[in-house]
Amino acid sequence: MTAFLPTSAGELRERGWDYLDVIIFTGDAYVDHPSFGAAVIGRALEAQGFRVAIVPQPNWRDDLRDFKKLGAPRLFFGVTSGSMDSMVNRYTANKRLRSRDAYTPDGRNDMRPDYAACVYAQALKALFPQTPVVLGGIEASLRRLTHYDYWQNALRPSILYDARADLLVYGMGEKPVAEIAHRLGNGQAVAALTDIPQTAFLRRWDASLQRADALTLHSFEECQKSKAKFAENFVRIEEESNKVHAATLQERVKDMVVTVNPPCPPMTEQEIDASFDLPYARLPHPRYRGKRIPAYEMVKHSINIHRGCFGGCSFCTISMHQGKLVASRSPQSVLEEVKKVAALPDFRGYLSDVGGPSANMYRMQGKNPAACSKCARYSCLHPKRCANLNIDPAPLLDLYAQIRALPGIKKAFVSSGVRYDLFLSEHGFLDEAAKRYFQTLLRHHVSGRLKVAPEHTACATLAAMRKPSYRLFDALKRLFDAQNRAENLRLQLIPYFISSHPACTNAHMQQLANLTRQQGFRLEQVQDFTPTPMTLSSTMYYTGINPYTKEKIYVARTREEKLKQNSYFFWYKRN
Repeated sequence: MTAFLPTSAGELRERGWDYLDVIIFTGDAYVDHPSFGAAVIGRALEAQGFRVAIVPQPNWRDDLRDFKKLGAPRLFFGVTSGSMDSMVNRYTANKRLRSRDAYTPDGRNDMRPDYAACVYAQALKALFPQTPVVLGGIEASLRRLTHYDYWQNALRPSILYDARADLLVYGMGEKPVAEIAHRLGNGQAVAALTDIPQTAFLRRWDASLQRADALTLHSFEECQKSKAKFAENFVRIEEESNKVHAATLQERVKDMVVTVNPPCPPMTEQEIDASFDLPYARLPHPRYRGKRIPAYEMVKHSINIHRGCFGGCSFCTISMHQGKLVASRSPQSVLEEVKKVAALPDFRGYLSDVGGPSANMYRMQGKNPAACSKCARYSCLHPKRCANLNIDPAPLLDLYAQIRALPGIKKAFVSSGVRYDLFLSEHGFLDEAAKRYFQTLLRHHVSGRLKVAPEHTACATLAAMRKPSYRLFDALKRLFDAQNRAENLRLQLIPYFISSHPACTNAHMQQLANLTRQQGFRLEQVQDFTPTPMTLSSTMYYTGINPYTKEKIYVARTREEKLKQNSYFFWYKRN
């Protein structure tokens, strides 16, 4: 196979291709790497025998020549805004345009539109009305049903309604996208693809579309009129997204209905290995020669060892996108990828990260899978750790040791977020294995700074965030300081905090500032809360209530309130 999927008519001619099966439009630069979704889907389809091209960052301001340059594919257009929601990518928490886009050559901030997935889909539908358009990626995934849009400060219907796309793939899309391609290739009409797991579609309402086994949500219009009904919808959606055997969801919007099919089962080890073992070039496309893509620079020497997260933090989108259940790669697949990274010309022996959505959930799952199959909990860790959860770090420690032993590997750092509630209680280590994990982490896998995310200090705010008590961070700091001194490691502990989260008041921020100051921290890893679609936090922000308890909560909404809260982090700055 050639090193890159084609991006231009000239590259098609070089391959001798006179047609394409699938053309993927993405808001990111094309980097052929397993951390970039368009590359993953493109390579997965290529492995199934389809001819695939990628059109990165098309110009939507001119006569749409980028959308026309490759013509219409035989099967469908794939559309994604990129690795981030385009609005989160483009705007700060205070709704100001960001000066830099990490997924664009040289960090330019003008290469993708607001609501990129809608803009691209609408352009393609206008130009090629008979060719199916399939939405995917994080922006489409988390806007698949009625959602709160922070930048418009309003509820928006399913992105399918605005984009008028034919299908939407939510979550990690290799399996459903392959099924879509095969069924279209076998002659089925896109309108007939109503039963593919992990997809959603929009139809004009007809009583025959009402599925007997579906969970009917409040309509978009009902949610617009009642914040309580929108909150009820969120609870239903989150509960179903956390089930192994989920229900079909249906939601009316005007004279249409959105149907969301249940997700695919979690990937098996063989399936996730197959995705990561695809023949990625692990480089930006040659069209970017001489330019720097910041997001690629961050991940080019990193290794992702699993998908999914069972933490269930209120503000996080991972469980709604990747799923709550962890799918882990085999050691063999990980080690082969490490060897490929070690062979890169600019590799100097240092892996920048060996981790995942949470660094230390590798191969952690339920001891009794049958119990997991009946569970609808939003988190395996909050409000307390599930007794059925296997948190043995031995497989991860074995993997670390095998990586360290490979030729050419000087250090394998862990830069992803470490969940310290998987190895600590307020009184110390959970067991000897937990102690061994922490000691190994500090001795071998921290590049000077261990970054963790207590997120806040106030109990009320932490409860709203679904995070453990700050006393657990105190225990971590004591043990970190003790090992640091005993082994003369000279490491720093860097905590990460969020301001303006629902249930956080100025008094809570004052407490946070005082407590962290007493502990000797000058906070730098901080963020003002940004409500992102389809999270508990954004639901609380919009409604002012906890959708599970119906209790009212305080929300800092105005720009002035948010700036005030954020300022408490920086007590050491004169201004």
